[in-house]
Amino acid sequence: MTEKQSPSTETKAPRPAAMYVRMSTEHQQFSTENQAKVIREYAERRGYEIVKTYMDEGKSGLRLEGREALRQLINDVQAGDQPYQTTLVYDISRWGRFQDADESAYYEYICRRSGIDVQYCAEQFENDGSPQATIIKSVKRAMAGEYSRELSVKVFQGQCTLTEKGFRQGGTAGYGLRRMLIDQSGEPKGILKRGERKSLQTDRVILVPGPPEERKVVRQIYEWFVREGKSETDIAKLLNQKSIPSESGADWSKGVVHEILTNEKYIGHNVRNRTSFKLKKRHVKNPPEMWVRCDGAFKPIVDAELYYMAQGIIQERSRRFSDEQMLELLKALLERHHTVSGILIDESEGMPSSSAYRQRFGSLIRAYQLIGFLPRRDYEYIRINRALRRKHAEVVEDTIRQLADLNASTVRDQHTDLLLVNGEFTASIVIARCRRTDAGHLRWLIRLEQELAADITIVVRMNATNDAALDYYLFPRMDLADWKLRLAEFNGAALDTYRFDTLEYFWFLAERVRIRVAS
Repeated sequence: MTEKQSPSTETKAPRPAAMYVRMSTEHQQFSTENQAKVIREYAERRGYEIVKTYMDEGKSGLRLEGREALRQLINDVQAGDQPYQTTLVYDISRWGRFQDADESAYYEYICRRSGIDVQYCAEQFENDGSPQATIIKSVKRAMAGEYSRELSVKVFQGQCTLTEKGFRQGGTAGYGLRRMLIDQSGEPKGILKRGERKSLQTDRVILVPGPPEERKVVRQIYEWFVREGKSETDIAKLLNQKSIPSESGADWSKGVVHEILTNEKYIGHNVRNRTSFKLKKRHVKNPPEMWVRCDGAFKPIVDAELYYMAQGIIQERSRRFSDEQMLELLKALLERHHTVSGILIDESEGMPSSSAYRQRFGSLIRAYQLIGFLPRRDYEYIRINRALRRKHAEVVEDTIRQLADLNASTVRDQHTDLLLVNGEFTASIVIARCRRTDAGHLRWLIRLEQELAADITIVVRMNATNDAALDYYLFPRMDLADWKLRLAEFNGAALDTYRFDTLEYFWFLAERVRIRVAS
């Protein structure tokens, strides 16, 4: 009779698992390979067999958009027909360096809710749902987001420094110009073709004049515009009639000509930060005082006097329209195209430029509102921010009145709204706007005024629609470990100890009461 094999010597079948890897830039060419190697070694030790791989290459971890592999993983998990019960990830930051730390937690939650376990192969803790694991994950998710913010600041500062030294930072050269690669000593190494990039960190890029025939066309554009009074549309038609290809090879347009007429690189100036797109949030057009520049960085191909004459014509062209005329033109454009945008304005003949609308009305959005146009993009946050600023003033004034009713004295700093109560302690009031995540959760990001160093900070947490107070937090300065807080709907005893439904407790702290004289 054959002896039955003991459980300890039985060979267990490997458990099926999926692997998710992500690298953020093309410079990390071996990143996904290194991640996969660590994950496979982990799988071998733990008895997993990788049956499916999800890979996002060259994708930023700041948001979900563009990360098709992660989207597919989530879809497969939610569909419930995946051939695995475990997902293996290199570390917590591979989910993403989201600015809302709860977003990466949400994707892990989706997996666990569908019965899929998530394991982090390079982390020094077990993702077993224990309080210790939960705390470590929360900290690491916040650190991942903070890493992106710090890196953004460092990269921007480095780009500004290089711009001020005259080096070109990204983008095509522009018609009539070329990108020259130089080494760290300033010696030329060759012209970069369209789409080519430098391969050494110590190399730099500058702009140099392009082929003579292109430089001649650029000068001709300025001559037509300044000397002969031709419009950008007329110039584009002339160039197309002459079969002169633009930089991209496509036909010339009003917008392309306008860009040549308004870009300072044609007179040798290196300018950056005219627009911002930090942390993948939204494009912002910056005022000229925020631009970073180096005048005379490149060899000009257009005479400076001719360039500034062109700028004067463009500015004067928009001045000849009254506010009413500009809005009528904008309304007519809306009726023709059923939409309005900055690009559409710049491409339309007989209209001021989009920058003219910004200067005249403060912003394009304000101009759109004046003609009754609501852009597809949700600009509700602008209205909310304005309402919250009014709310802050109302709360400060109401607090002062309430304190006066309690016989408490209050001195208000007119610049900071810091309140000195009874000459004994200071109080600051912060309005916390409510934001809803993509998952539908409510979140409040609170930035406290560190410079004020208030003894008590009153945080008014707004409700989901930001039209009324939800509750209040009273934070003593001595208990604040951080000047930036992220609040969820429920935050545990460490934070919710300071939460109150009303400000009755604050009134109790400030109230003056008469002490009876002992007989």
